[in-house]
Amino acid sequence: MKKRFTDEQIIRILREAERPGSPWQNGFVESFNGKLRDELLNREWFRSRAEAKVLIERWRPLYNERRPHSAHRYQPPATVRRAWLDSDNIDARLTA
Repeated sequence: MKKRFTDEQIIRILREAERPGSPWQNGFVESFNGKLRDELLNREWFRSRAEAKVLIERWRPLYNERRPHSAHRYQPPATVRRAWLDSDNIDARLTA
């Protein structure tokens, strides 16, 4: 008999995966959060959540499209993604 996951079990698993831990457990998330905090959140005084959301959405394209990332040989993620998508070595199922 196969066991099925219930919504509650799936939510519990997701919450366990999101639990705060050491930076070594969620390195890429911790790195992103640190950069968001250093480059935007610590430099601004937000009057409301709506204002924070607007400024974060303005910052996001800078982070993804213009800001160099050391993990990508100092290229923005968007540049790396375009090169990857243009590559002939990609399984079509990954880009669908």
